[in-house]
Amino acid sequence: MGRPMALNLLKAGFPLVVHSRSRPPVDELVAAGAARAESPAEVARRATRIVTMLPDSPEVEQVLTGADGVFSAIQPGTIVIDCSSISPKAAGDLASRAAEHGARMLDAPVSGGEIGAISGTLSIMVGGDAGAFADVKPILDAMGNPDKVIRIGEAGAGQLTKVCNQMVIGGALAVVSEAFALALKAGVDPAKVREALLGGFAASRVLEVHGERILQSNYRPGFRSKLYAKDMRIAAETLAEHSTPAPVSAVVQDLVYALVARGRGDLDYSALATVLFDLAGVRQGEGV
Repeated sequence: MGRPMALNLLKAGFPLVVHSRSRPPVDELVAAGAARAESPAEVARRATRIVTMLPDSPEVEQVLTGADGVFSAIQPGTIVIDCSSISPKAAGDLASRAAEHGARMLDAPVSGGEIGAISGTLSIMVGGDAGAFADVKPILDAMGNPDKVIRIGEAGAGQLTKVCNQMVIGGALAVVSEAFALALKAGVDPAKVREALLGGFAASRVLEVHGERILQSNYRPGFRSKLYAKDMRIAAETLAEHSTPAPVSAVVQDLVYALVARGRGDLDYSALATVLFDLAGVRQGEGV
């Protein structure tokens, strides 16, 4: 996700200093015009607008607060934009740490997957200081759809919104999978079922995009199942923190964990359908 987002920043004319543990994405970005940094601290010494995109809370904490991390060399007035999907609590804590260094931090998780990152059409849900958001809105607009770059509230609000986003997608994905499993088992063409549903009140982006993936058994990862499992773990933790019951999301979390446990963690998370197909005793393209 970070590589295509950075490429879109370059295309928009922003000068970049880039760093990653993985060398190939950095090499590609340097070839496209970015400057290379050897550590997060070096990035902080050379830039006052810093974007991070990492797998989970521990990685973000390491990059920001580690011995050679961003906060070790951050300049006063810097704005850190974390586009990772992490715990809302961790986002709030890190924003407080940034403030201790005279910096501001926005949590700005994204939705839209690899396709949205490449096309620059991501939805970006932002938590943090309103002034900082206004300052970096052009940066966010270059990575996402400007109409879908929304400040939700104070620090952590962006990550809370991402939790809600993943819960809604998971519920819809599970039910679409169940509907296709029923159609297959009854000997009805699920592609025709999808076509009919898209014309009515059941239409959704999940049915449109992931429904097509399921019909084609195309689980090439746009967003890996193991990362979605991480997001559902964060959802469960956040729900517990706020004493909010969510029985549907709990079932979805179990299905996602089952998907990963079956060795399918590197498939796209739409492969959740394969778990429900297995439970129903059907396979795409055949009935029972």
